[in-house]
Amino acid sequence: MNSSKPSRNGILAIAILLITLVGLSLSLFIPLLSIDMERMAIAPTLSGLNTAIGGIGTICTVPFVPRLAQRFGLRRVIALAIIVAALTAIGFYWLPFWLWFTLRFLFGASIGTLFVLSEYWINAAAPDDKRGLVMGIYATFLSLGFAAGPLLLGLTGTQGMAPYLVGACIMLLALLPLIFGQGETPQIEGGSSVAVHSFLRTAPVATCAALVFGAIETGGFALFPVYGLRNAMTEITAAGLISLVAAGNIVSQIPLGWLSDRIERPRLLLICASVGVIGCIAMPLTISTPGLFFTVLFIWGGFTGGLYSVGLAHLGARFKGADLATANAAFVMLYSVGMIAGPPVVGAGMDLVGSQGFAMALGLMLLLYAMLVMQRLFRQQA
Repeated sequence: MNSSKPSRNGILAIAILLITLVGLSLSLFIPLLSIDMERMAIAPTLSGLNTAIGGIGTICTVPFVPRLAQRFGLRRVIALAIIVAALTAIGFYWLPFWLWFTLRFLFGASIGTLFVLSEYWINAAAPDDKRGLVMGIYATFLSLGFAAGPLLLGLTGTQGMAPYLVGACIMLLALLPLIFGQGETPQIEGGSSVAVHSFLRTAPVATCAALVFGAIETGGFALFPVYGLRNAMTEITAAGLISLVAAGNIVSQIPLGWLSDRIERPRLLLICASVGVIGCIAMPLTISTPGLFFTVLFIWGGFTGGLYSVGLAHLGARFKGADLATANAAFVMLYSVGMIAGPPVVGAGMDLVGSQGFAMALGLMLLLYAMLVMQRLFRQQA
């Protein structure tokens, strides 16, 4: 026996470190590109369209990722996606804006590929009795990476090549865990018996969790500051609402993951969605009492964040091999659809009802998901 072979925990640590570095780089580029477009006086509509192209790149690419990884090997496809993402990131600095649409598509496609294959790797390596805990640890580190990215801009600044170069170098650092994990990446065996789009019907509880989380996360993060400003908060306080939600997400992932190994995961997803609905009802009732309102946001962020990690664990428990890889592709694809759809839906709620339409729109999406889960649980019991 080769004593230098990584343990299961070591293999999981390698995969989690890889995707954490990707998340760190990604969260640096998202605000950086928005700031640069504002500096170039790009119209907000065109800026929003350019941002959406990244999600479209993910949606168009991820259905083919499991088959590519099966043919060329998971390590090769991950390495190629990392290199494409890093080169594309540098391209944003050197190339004119009219080429940014192509760059966004390639960047979104490569990032989507990395999430599909990394999450498959983690899910495939996780022991069945600790799958939820592992996915909770993964979500915690990914959230920390996302939180750290914008902070790096404070060190690099937002002008010149430095932030682009730093972001690309962090992305390339994700190749190191891949090198250390050589020979330990799982193979995608067999052919998938279910097409990517069919997972909405085959595993609606898990895949729709990604859809709803993508919508409320992106819609909420985009418009939480606006909601705060329209309710007489200062700019700093309004911007800090996002940090409160993110902090709740980070703190809750491991406890929710641990709990998902002990109770039926669809029931836990129902609990997460239901607490999310209650939180949306509580937002307008508590917004005039800052301490209570901030507590509501912290708890709301914690439970709604569980939709992603518990949904992933639910997929990993149900599917194996090529079916799991395809299920992960469907999960990431629906998350991307939610990212594109969320901000317009929440924005429309605020246009129609006023500032409290923000909480109403978020709550309606969570309520529809909770009703879906209840319907599936009743059918299962019947």
